[in-house]
Amino acid sequence: MSAQYQIIHDTHYHYDSPVSLAQQLAHLWPRPCAWQLCREQVLDISPQPSWRVDDYDVFGNPLTRMTFERPHDALKVSARLKVEVLARPAVDFAGSQSWEVVRDALCYSSAPIAEDLMKACRYRFESPYVRLKQTFVAFSASCFPPGRPLLEGTQALMEKIFEEFTFDAEATQVATPLTEVLERRRGVCQDFAHLMLACLRSRGLAARYVSGYLLTQPPPGQPRLIGADASHAWVSVYCPPLGWIDFDPTNNVQPALEHITLAWGRDFSDVSPLRGVILGGGSHDPEVQVTVMPLDEVPG
Repeated sequence: MSAQYQIIHDTHYHYDSPVSLAQQLAHLWPRPCAWQLCREQVLDISPQPSWRVDDYDVFGNPLTRMTFERPHDALKVSARLKVEVLARPAVDFAGSQSWEVVRDALCYSSAPIAEDLMKACRYRFESPYVRLKQTFVAFSASCFPPGRPLLEGTQALMEKIFEEFTFDAEATQVATPLTEVLERRRGVCQDFAHLMLACLRSRGLAARYVSGYLLTQPPPGQPRLIGADASHAWVSVYCPPLGWIDFDPTNNVQPALEHITLAWGRDFSDVSPLRGVILGGGSHDPEVQVTVMPLDEVPG
């Protein structure tokens, strides 16, 4: 079983004054995964960069580096993708190791450590948007009683965030502290993913931030709107020997055929779709339009 999508991600900057020099990083190529294939990818950039290279970042995500050395008062970056998402195998949550066993396996030891455990350890620690605090341990206490299988506890945490928090696009900004999100019980998918990461990592578990897209359904009888979608975020927890297992706290589901994976890292700061530094420009806010459409709905 699989699903095929066309994805359009447009980012348009209008600057108050000309930008004389800029360097940009773009995470706009889907990450190669066992559960998805990128069938087509095109990146249109205007104005054309003076220098561009397609590379990979430290987390293994496809990355485009761009330098603009000529003055410009606008920048448009448009990604056009065709992606096939494959069904993932079912996982026995009750059969996973207890969360304490996994935590202890990720702790420092003088004995040799397996390569997969070593790679997972980078996702155990604090990152720019995810702090480790006893507050997050206390919030998730009911989800992780002694001896509970890790995946059952993670699922319970996902359900707790979904049930106790309200999606509110006006409640937070990217830098809103997680303690404030926890207090106000409002936010967006990015906040809920960061909160879930903080709860897991504060217990010594390894969890990473996943960015991507989600197929949204229009109201019954209404057409799918072009450009009305947005980037999405969820969480992946490390559970040996099964590997990384994904959870979406915003929707209380395990990501499947309707989730398209773009990149993963410690938090949003590692995988922002487009970020950079500029000389000049004045104040500016990007206009972002995202469309996720099943391939069989794309006009011929």
